[in-house]
Amino acid sequence: MSGGLRTRACPCGSASYDECCGRLHRGERQAETAEELMRSRYSAYAVGDTDYVWRTWHPRTRPQQVAPDPATRWVRLEIIEADEDTVEFRAHHDRGVLHERSRFQRRAGRWFYLDGEVD
Repeated sequence: MSGGLRTRACPCGSASYDECCGRLHRGERQAETAEELMRSRYSAYAVGDTDYVWRTWHPRTRPQQVAPDPATRWVRLEIIEADEDTVEFRAHHDRGVLHERSRFQRRAGRWFYLDGEVD
């Protein structure tokens, strides 16, 4: 990982990448809330860490592989509402906006993305 990525702002909009989602992506710690996991998954899409996206997807609903469009450039995350296990957000990218209400589930002490409803 380049030093520039570690010191730049985190794609999720909080702190530096290294101090924020980078720590989760590297496995140094686990997300403590559904919102933190959602932010880290958004950041993983933004930096191209599809392995992290796959690992944090609930085994019951996880696809065989995660293959996002490499041409999509994620530019901003907007959290609309978050509660214990649901996060509604808008993920802005260079071609539009993804508006989703995601559900998360805790399993063996870890948060996982379960599914979501896209508007």
